[in-house]
Amino acid sequence: MSTTTLSSNESIPSKKKKIIVLGSGPNRIGQGIEFDYCCVHGLLAIKECGYEAIMVNCNPETVSTDFDMADKLYFEPVYWEHLWEIIELEKPDGVIVQLGGQTALKLARKLTKKGIPIIGTSFDNMDIAEDRGRFSDMLKELKIPYPEYGTAFTADEAIEVAKKVGFPVLVRPSYVLGGQRMRIVINDDELEKAVVSLLKHIPDNKILIDHFLDRCQEAEIDGIFDGDDFHVMGVMEHIEPAGIHSGDSNAVLPAFNLTPLVVTTMEYYAEKIARALDIRGLINIQFAIKNDKVYVIEANPRASRTTPFIAKAYQIPYLNIATKVMLGAAKLKDFTMEKNMQGFAIKEPVFSFNKFPNVNKELGPEMKSTGEAIRFIKDLRDPYFRTLYKEKSMYLSK
Repeated sequence: MSTTTLSSNESIPSKKKKIIVLGSGPNRIGQGIEFDYCCVHGLLAIKECGYEAIMVNCNPETVSTDFDMADKLYFEPVYWEHLWEIIELEKPDGVIVQLGGQTALKLARKLTKKGIPIIGTSFDNMDIAEDRGRFSDMLKELKIPYPEYGTAFTADEAIEVAKKVGFPVLVRPSYVLGGQRMRIVINDDELEKAVVSLLKHIPDNKILIDHFLDRCQEAEIDGIFDGDDFHVMGVMEHIEPAGIHSGDSNAVLPAFNLTPLVVTTMEYYAEKIARALDIRGLINIQFAIKNDKVYVIEANPRASRTTPFIAKAYQIPYLNIATKVMLGAAKLKDFTMEKNMQGFAIKEPVFSFNKFPNVNKELGPEMKSTGEAIRFIKDLRDPYFRTLYKEKSMYLSK
């Protein structure tokens, strides 16, 4: 009978070239099972490119943690302490953070400091998109419209910024998941309470104060950039007006009520941003449209929750393509990406309020849905769509 000592290690590293994929950890609001789709297709693409695919995730409900999906699975929390031990042992050629949502993306800074290659977009360029202040400065240089904004570190500074940009304002921290602690406020008292609460729960965080574009349309684009060419995976228009978190909105693919000029402008701005950030792989960009003017709200330099939705709707292996682009193993011109969907696809948010009866059910900029479903309709006369759109129109007319 043999015994296992604390110093033993059952993981024997191979001599093959390796890529580590970081998952999103446990399912949670703002980051759920949709990122598992991204990780699974990423693992398959890594194998196809001749690398050993290593998965780091700790969610037993996911396909990415099936024992035969990756070449090697580390069923560990997606935290730095665990990841660093794995990296020291495996010595990978790089780590992919674009497929595991915000949890994976947050580890990019420490990976860069340790000299570990990040596959795809560099940390600094991802940081520009994540840091609301830096991102708005970039948009200003690119001459892309965005809501007036300012940054603050205290309640007094926030009030001064709000006076400059004008109420109502959206108060939000940088580097957060699912719109955590975002608030729309209409006066100094509400602003002070929101900032004090934010700093209490997220100390030392830079606070961004945006002018809130009330009663406008919201839309988003998911795209892939390979350094030369930009491909728009999909343009989705939200049924709910701006102010409802994108994860909580019903959204229609393709856009159904935006003019061709607005859609073309969105695509032009999306490519401009992807080039400025030197994206390699995936990017998601959120837009607000008011009086036919397109404003950029934010950019996510990673797979978004809607990336799997668009891939399934159009039946195009976008995650496989994007991973190969990240690895530098292929260019967009190497793939045929013909969109053959008939009619429209609607993204339906899924809520679990029945399991959390004391949670405030009113929707706003902080995400509350726990997942999403897909519904296909032949045309805009579909009763389900007409009911959704009528509710939106009633809201906007208030």
